[in-house]
Amino acid sequence: MKIIAQIFLIAFLGGLLGCSKYLEVQPDDTLTVPKSLTDLQALLDNSNRMNMQRTPNFGEASSDDYFLPGAQFDNIEVELQRIYTWKVKEYVFQNDWSIAYEPIFIANLCLEQLQEIPSSGNAPAWNQIKGAALFFRSFYYQQLLWTFAPAYDASTAANDFGIVLRKTSDFNDPSGRANVQQSYDQVLQDAKEAAALLPDLPSLPMRPSKAAAYGLLARTYLSMRIYDSAYFYADAALRIKDDLMNFNGDTDINGSINEQVPFRMFNKEILFYSEMTTTNYIINPSSIAVDSNLIKLYKPQDLRLVAFYMKEDSIYHFKGSYTGNEWQYFTGIATDELYLIRAEGAARTGQVEQTVSDLRVLLTARWDESSDPPVITPADSQEALQMVLEERRRELYMRGVRWMDIKRLNKERGNITLQRTVNGTSYKLNPNDRYFALPLPKDIVSDRVPQNP
Repeated sequence: MKIIAQIFLIAFLGGLLGCSKYLEVQPDDTLTVPKSLTDLQALLDNSNRMNMQRTPNFGEASSDDYFLPGAQFDNIEVELQRIYTWKVKEYVFQNDWSIAYEPIFIANLCLEQLQEIPSSGNAPAWNQIKGAALFFRSFYYQQLLWTFAPAYDASTAANDFGIVLRKTSDFNDPSGRANVQQSYDQVLQDAKEAAALLPDLPSLPMRPSKAAAYGLLARTYLSMRIYDSAYFYADAALRIKDDLMNFNGDTDINGSINEQVPFRMFNKEILFYSEMTTTNYIINPSSIAVDSNLIKLYKPQDLRLVAFYMKEDSIYHFKGSYTGNEWQYFTGIATDELYLIRAEGAARTGQVEQTVSDLRVLLTARWDESSDPPVITPADSQEALQMVLEERRRELYMRGVRWMDIKRLNKERGNITLQRTVNGTSYKLNPNDRYFALPLPKDIVSDRVPQNP
């Protein structure tokens, strides 16, 4: 579509935030600007720009659930080796930052153009577009925060560096970093407004919905360690849709969980579909190996061990993505994650029976039905919480949440230390290290967008 091609030229320029040479480019008055609701919906429905390979991988690449065999490490470029060993000082190539800001730019463009179109007589379509644009902006703000900002801490959030809150499509508008509090406030504001405008469930799987917005809010509050609100919104989303695949046999499984690609794309658990970018693809599924300490967490009756992984020469490799292929990682919002958010919120607020109920529902769908049911009998809320946190690791491998989990849990005195050994050399990342706010790309750093310390 001509309109889309022209708009994405502007999007490319707008994505290069903070780089003065691009701010000197003058806009072409002949470019077509989307004018109708149909045009705006077409922009938001372009899944290649809004959903596919858009969420950051820098966090997962820096996390602890995988390792690179020595030969793999030796064969990757120096910058990727620095990512793996937590030695990056600043990006010097295309990166998660600019890729995530492109859908934010498109969302802002749609919100601006929507102001020129009356909602009277077009209320459902108008609300859908505004709600979707707000959702996309909130979703990618959150992804950027999880990657490039420190973990939320109410006592320091007003002083910690957040992200650039781009709320205009005018790339001549100067960029500046907001603080963490302002950044999270904007994520919550956009997601709540989106939830009020969107339908319960989408007409197309790539589109946002009320259930997805509630899921986004649940994720956000969990990362802020505001557990009663995380519980509330996870529960609200699951009241709209609570489907789970049964790994013993399900129409959304490709034959059986033993298949190379076991799960169908857009399976019944998905509320919102997104994929991790493959830029700087240090965590290519064909290259990395799963941490043996994670594999040890699975019991023999747990079908996820077969559904998620394949074993080659004593090394496990991941195959269980919800993308319907073996090359991309699913990072969207799904019901399995929401069961775990609600279960954690319940455990942290003293509702142990609810935690047990949610774990039992999830594990029954993952357990070999020819075996005895899983035993879920925590002695108290602390033991219930520990069970939930272990289930998050078992269930959410390479889903884009582990980096934030490490950051937030270390704020709860989790004392999670990351360690890697490469060719006899050991590397370590201590809890609450400043590196957990990952370095910004070189080309956007300026006086207004300072580098992370």
